[in-house]
Amino acid sequence: MRNTLSALQWAVFMIAGSIVAPVAIASLFHLDPAMSAGFVQRTMFVLGVAGILQVTLGHRLPINEGPAGLWWGVFVLYAGLSSAIFGSEMETLQALELAMIASGIIFILLSAFGMVEKLSRLFTPVVTGVYLLLLVAQLSGSFLNGMMGVGYLGEGIDLRIAGLSLLLVLISIWFSRSMPAMIQQYSILIILIIGWVIFALLGLAKPVSIPEGGPVAFPQIFAFGYPSWDSGMIVTAALVTLLLLTNMIASIRVVEEVLSRLTSQKPMGRYRQAGFISGINQMLGGVFSAVGSVPISGAAGFILTTGLKRRLPFIIGSGLIIIISLFPTLMAFFAALPEPVGYAVIFIVFVNMVGIAFNEFKKDSSEGKPFIIGISFMVGIGTMFIPPEAFQDAQPITASLLNNGLILGSLTAMITEQVLFRKKPQDHS
Repeated sequence: MRNTLSALQWAVFMIAGSIVAPVAIASLFHLDPAMSAGFVQRTMFVLGVAGILQVTLGHRLPINEGPAGLWWGVFVLYAGLSSAIFGSEMETLQALELAMIASGIIFILLSAFGMVEKLSRLFTPVVTGVYLLLLVAQLSGSFLNGMMGVGYLGEGIDLRIAGLSLLLVLISIWFSRSMPAMIQQYSILIILIIGWVIFALLGLAKPVSIPEGGPVAFPQIFAFGYPSWDSGMIVTAALVTLLLLTNMIASIRVVEEVLSRLTSQKPMGRYRQAGFISGINQMLGGVFSAVGSVPISGAAGFILTTGLKRRLPFIIGSGLIIIISLFPTLMAFFAALPEPVGYAVIFIVFVNMVGIAFNEFKKDSSEGKPFIIGISFMVGIGTMFIPPEAFQDAQPITASLLNNGLILGSLTAMITEQVLFRKKPQDHS
């Protein structure tokens, strides 16, 4: 029973953090309701499979896979360029299938040649801390917009939703400070149910749309058609792969740090194995016409908030995601989760990641630390304030990099530390 509840909480956390990306991408490409539902289903299926592959054969840590923000950004960029470059939106999606498959191959090659371990040594405590704070900064806008109801029932702020979101956040804080550890383990699941019920009683929850078709639907291979060749997409895939490697290593490092604090176990440092499996997972994203995945750093905050550090509940939870994705009605039910409730419930999870970042900073006492943090924040957070329209005339590959404050700030931290404050790299493996 205990494993079942823990697994269900993992599953809910995965869905709450992953459902928005495929829904938004489907809308951008003007997919009809049936194709949109299929796109969401295939993405969740791939995420469940990807999580099980990583926890059993890859990094072997309880880290949920989510739609990679980088791939999301690439989908957004090419959605606006589809008619100019590829002729139609469907041909664009076929080219993106190729990009994810190419990314998987590059991932596997980089892992085979030992590049993942070399890159992992650049993730010093300062770089990891910068990455985490920029991650929280990047997500804070989405969280506050979601919790205030912007774009949920209307375009503006909804004070009713904002008040309920604040109430759920306060309940989360109360749970984390006053409840016994046994109840804290299931705090996210309990508060999510409470929030969903309140929204339903007040008429603020969206109705569940029962999909047409049979009770079971298996994910379709190459649902948008077979991949179409485009040399520009291969270049984009190469850049995205290098940046996804950065995301993957950062997530592993952060979760290793949290688990070492909770269990006193030394980090496993299975970066090469994780790289191989990430390659397979990218290819699955392309083959199943889904969104490419990446290990999510938010798993560290989830583990710290709930204390769920064992692998078995995570494996069962990922299995539940796969099962849910095969049943369209179940998928539709979870997809109807009110977005403000999801944001409010996992708000504390990401707040806890700020503490993890400062603990990383404490490990480095070098004189260059303030400068590295300062310049990385100026670049990273400053980039987040540049309007997307500013990159409309740039090449997609350039826009993918320059429009991502998280990646640009993290790369700035790495380069500044290695060039201006060169020291012997720390081996975390």
